[in-house]
Amino acid sequence: MKKTSREKLILLLTVVLLVGMIYLRAMQNYTKQDYHSANFFVFWLSGRLLTEGESPYNPDQWLAGHERYGATSIREATFLYPLPLAAFMIPFGLFTFDQAYLGWQILSQVLIAIVVFTLLNKQQKTEDSRLFIPIMLFLTFFGPMYLTLQIGSLGPLTLIILFAAMVLLQKKPSFAAGILLALTMLKPSQGVPILFLIGIWLLARKDWKTILGIFLGGIILWVIGMSINPNWVGEFLHSGEAAFDRRLGFQSNVWSFSYLLCNKEQNCSFALGGGLALLLLGGTAFYLWRNHAKLTLWQAFNIIIPITFVSTIYLWAYDQLLYIIPIIWVIGTLIERTKSYIHVFILLVILDFFSLYALFQQALTQKDLWSLGTTIIVLGMVLGLTYLNKIKPIDKPSAPA
Repeated sequence: MKKTSREKLILLLTVVLLVGMIYLRAMQNYTKQDYHSANFFVFWLSGRLLTEGESPYNPDQWLAGHERYGATSIREATFLYPLPLAAFMIPFGLFTFDQAYLGWQILSQVLIAIVVFTLLNKQQKTEDSRLFIPIMLFLTFFGPMYLTLQIGSLGPLTLIILFAAMVLLQKKPSFAAGILLALTMLKPSQGVPILFLIGIWLLARKDWKTILGIFLGGIILWVIGMSINPNWVGEFLHSGEAAFDRRLGFQSNVWSFSYLLCNKEQNCSFALGGGLALLLLGGTAFYLWRNHAKLTLWQAFNIIIPITFVSTIYLWAYDQLLYIIPIIWVIGTLIERTKSYIHVFILLVILDFFSLYALFQQALTQKDLWSLGTTIIVLGMVLGLTYLNKIKPIDKPSAPA
């Protein structure tokens, strides 16, 4: 259908406002932040070292890289992530760190905007898509997104990976979707529980094509690492184990809360944390298996994302950026059920206020425990609206089939 002059004007205004928001936020972080101490430096350096024929797993080369490129802090003795992630960072390593940081600032916001805009359009209501700019503005002050952009984390990469997999899976089993889902293993603490729960859901649906794609994607990642360093798996596991031990009691997951409840006694905390994690993952897996025919693709992801965050061993508040997927579903469903925007804006204000408060507490205490509340709000809204849709369906489902 041919666009009217009014629709073209709205589209142009949306683009201008979005470009302005992205530019202002990127330049604010670029000029105001000490980005040489940000997380992005670690990822950039891993790619840079590979371009120079060095290894991010070599402590001496890792330390020398920090000194050579002006890092203002050294948090870890070596690279804590799988070697294939460093390989994916090579294109950024070809630029200076200043250029790479600014480029990632812009690209991160573009990726987030693509996900938000497309998911809003999947609500299949013109009015919902007009909420794009207001929602992007609110999300700018959503704690996980605020922190993600500030430190340059790779959350937008995982977000676009999951979103692209959802798009491919929307109409039929997809081999390519499985390969994309395997890329979540670039951050194993996130990827392992995500793939476990998605795998259960795929098994229930007998989606063998996507499952095969996941296995092939894992093999591809392993081969990429092996082509650079045949011993990369062992070196990665050693660095990751050390990092986990140093972060117990600092994060908003069952492992850290168990550690604190057990008065930092490791045997007790591992038993309690492991039991709670198994209970959450097992209960969710059972729910997905029993309800695979009733849940839409989007609804399944809405439940999987927050459950994996709170049950895994190592994630921070910025990893809650993935909550954008269930948040957009909640927004669309609230509008369809209430025929009003007021509830949406109340929800966004609550999310912004609480998640920023959690970041404030993290800055004061160096602990991310308050971010559990963000998980509870998002998961509670998802489960509540899913239940309401079950007992009193709306005329048109919010989620794609």
